[in-house]
Amino acid sequence: MKSRLAALIAVLALLLAACSSGATTAPTAPPSVAQTTVASSAPASSTSLGGSLTIFGAASLKAALTKAQAAFTTTNPGVTITISTDSSSTLETQIEQGAPADVFLSADTTNPAKLVTKGLNLGDPVKFAGNLLTVIVPTANPAGIGSPADLAKAGIKVVAAEDTVPITKYATTLVANLAKEAGYPAGFVAAYNANVVSKEDNVAAVVSKIALGEGDAAIVYVTDARTSTQVTAITVPPDANVPATYAGVVVKASRNAAAAQAFLAWFAGPDGQAILASFGFLPPS
Repeated sequence: MKSRLAALIAVLALLLAACSSGATTAPTAPPSVAQTTVASSAPASSTSLGGSLTIFGAASLKAALTKAQAAFTTTNPGVTITISTDSSSTLETQIEQGAPADVFLSADTTNPAKLVTKGLNLGDPVKFAGNLLTVIVPTANPAGIGSPADLAKAGIKVVAAEDTVPITKYATTLVANLAKEAGYPAGFVAAYNANVVSKEDNVAAVVSKIALGEGDAAIVYVTDARTSTQVTAITVPPDANVPATYAGVVVKASRNAAAAQAFLAWFAGPDGQAILASFGFLPPS
């Protein structure tokens, strides 16, 4: 009897040990899986832009870019922007030669297209503004110019830009259009070209010369006529005017591509358009 009781106790002890062992070895989720689940369910943190940006912009954009610089860095305080302005053709050449630019903003679509052709772009060019042309004279208007037709009069000193500068291409088309207008003299194009006394590096330099009285007249963008109180604009016939289209592109060699792409999208978007409009620019065609 005692031996049977001892055997029963031994069996019970084995059963209890087995139950205890099963409780401690029940499968649990691997720690790595649990951590992944928690991380993925947490809200994603927003990433802010930072670093420096160098913007190469057409000379006619200088005032608008200065305002844009302040606005963009206010909402993106981690970004530092440096602006360099000149003729679009000069800036395009500098980028080709390795100048450290992140964004190129041109007064035409031709120069950004050149970067694309050479594989120096990151993404497609974006049209961001439009413009029209006008004739400016010194406020005193010593030559007595009353209409664009007077640009062909003998003795008139016309200030222009270099042949590769976008404003010159637009002005050449405008002069050809004016020659077809009623009341314009025969040989208008040749007479205008004969009156050109200097060719400046960019449109800003053209405006400066007229403001200083170093020329009688010049063809510039409508927005440029608003940059100086020392010049007066003379309207050209609407049907002869030449729409200018501005385009920008991110430079492939940019060291801050994310911020560069963000700036170009912002400048072409509602905030940038509002700034451009305040300086007389039109929406892109």
